[in-house]
Amino acid sequence: MLHLEDDFDMNYLTLEHITKNYGDKVLFKDITLHIDKGNKVALVAKNGSGKSTLLKVMMGWEGSEREDAKIILHKDTTVGFLPQEPDFDPEMSVIDTIFDSDNPTLAAIKSYEEALVLKNKPQLLERAIEKMEDLKAWDFEAKIKEILSKFNISDLHQKVGELSGGQEKRVALAKILIEEPDFLILDEPTNHLDLDMIDWLEGYLSQANRTVFMITHDRYFLDRVCNVIYELEGGKLYKYKGNYSYYLEKKAERSENEAVVHGKNKKLLKRELDWVRRQPKARGTKAKSRVDAFHDLKDKVSSRQEKQNFSLDFKSERLGKKIVEFHNVSKHYGDFKAVEKFTYKFRKRERVGIVGPNGVGKSTFIKVMTQEIRPDGGKVVVGDTIVFGHYHQEGIQLNEDKRVIDVIRDIAEVIPLNKGKKLTASQFLEKFMFGPKQQRVYVSQLSGGERRRLYLLTVLVRNPNFLILDEPTNDLDILTLNILEDFLAEFPGCLVIVSHDRYFMDKLTEHLFVFEGDGVIKDWNGNYEEYRTWKKLQDAENAKEEVKQKVTVTTDERPKEDTPKMTYEERKEFNRLEKEIDKLEKKKKELSAGFNNPELTADEITTMSIELSDIDKKIEEKESRWMELAELA
Repeated sequence: MLHLEDDFDMNYLTLEHITKNYGDKVLFKDITLHIDKGNKVALVAKNGSGKSTLLKVMMGWEGSEREDAKIILHKDTTVGFLPQEPDFDPEMSVIDTIFDSDNPTLAAIKSYEEALVLKNKPQLLERAIEKMEDLKAWDFEAKIKEILSKFNISDLHQKVGELSGGQEKRVALAKILIEEPDFLILDEPTNHLDLDMIDWLEGYLSQANRTVFMITHDRYFLDRVCNVIYELEGGKLYKYKGNYSYYLEKKAERSENEAVVHGKNKKLLKRELDWVRRQPKARGTKAKSRVDAFHDLKDKVSSRQEKQNFSLDFKSERLGKKIVEFHNVSKHYGDFKAVEKFTYKFRKRERVGIVGPNGVGKSTFIKVMTQEIRPDGGKVVVGDTIVFGHYHQEGIQLNEDKRVIDVIRDIAEVIPLNKGKKLTASQFLEKFMFGPKQQRVYVSQLSGGERRRLYLLTVLVRNPNFLILDEPTNDLDILTLNILEDFLAEFPGCLVIVSHDRYFMDKLTEHLFVFEGDGVIKDWNGNYEEYRTWKKLQDAENAKEEVKQKVTVTTDERPKEDTPKMTYEERKEFNRLEKEIDKLEKKKKELSAGFNNPELTADEITTMSIELSDIDKKIEEKESRWMELAELA
């Protein structure tokens, strides 16, 4: 079914008449999809809708159930696929895995890296250097080192089987980017990346020559990278030519139109039902045709799912005066400092986001807070009324042989709400998109995202008053995230979130614990986007100061006759750039301050975020040129 064609230049992939069922469930029916060169395309759908199955169809690993279906890939197009869970040989080293390719340049770089380690064999290094020279591979090698550095991949000789799931996913992503295929197909590329890694990947994929098809729940990523959104809903595929903000706007319009049509169909169905009941039997051709049309209309009306307003007023354990207190707490592992002399007292209904690079001590901090491990110095005091609810990646252990409803019923048959109200386990599951049919399904039949959603519910159903969510958004669909955000916005207890999902963090947290390394934890008053903007300004100021110092030292040390002189035009440009950079930085500060306005709408926040990103790019370009001229100043 996979065809290779060379009679077009711009279209990389086309799917036509694709139909796929999973048992009795229709995943998608007669869908068509086009991906052109340079497009950044995202697929949005709820968990269990068939997103991953569609990726397998695109790769030619699964077929369609319609005989006239077509999967057309341009014959000269190279494709790189990132699955949710990479499948590497656990006995292979990281370097062998990354450079496992037919590309001669990659082979030369691999030989060079291996020769560097074998110091007692200089002849190998000499031959490797000659090969690098022949293939002009030095620039490519520098790019590879940049990618490996960005994803914090340092031990190239470690076995893949010794890596964590997150490290293995980063190796898989680095491998694909290093191979530089024409067309990237990425399943949740931001999972297991820290915020700095996501920022870098965002910029990399945004380049005009990249062609990408991705599944991701990261809404800032969708907004800033993608220019086409496909939504898979009810077995149909809807196309939106714009970013995530445009998609939200047009989807709302579509939903309103569908609601109007649905209302008309319900009225028509009532009239037709009266007619059907009056007919003893449809004997004539016209009458039979009308009965068939009635059944089609009935199926159409009953298949539409009404949007539920989310409201759960849980009866949580009352928070006492003492919640959680850190008193001069330290935790070290040998020379590594995870926490160093940290003091803090949590207040009622506090919302804290935790950010920092991978491996800096965030998970250790949480384990100290929940008293899973003891600190080396200081003490943690937990109030008598505190009931922790801790969602973490390692905690996903569900009985495969149980039905979804029984998993929740084993914890609580009934969930108490405020004012004497109650919620059954089944009603609670429905709130989080496990309908009556899905509740009877066995855990073993759930998709990865559905399992994570169910595990999250096992944490929430225990009615904690201090929630700790460690990467709760991984593999959850956007609809689930919206429901979870609505729930957490009304949550009456304390909330601590560790997440790489910037949108999720910005919507729910009031301030941040920023892990800066060496045990230092900075309490930042504001959300992540505000911190990110401030940090970029600080880094730019520091870089500018370093260049000024470097230029001063170089000028003092260099003989006057060797000093290249700046032309009159370059001097004018140099002075002009300084003024332009100052103006841009002032504009950026003003725009950043605007985020403090509590009345900002989601659209306004998105518009301001895009404007900030544009200003960042302009500042970076102008500072790069300023640094070039500064060397001559």
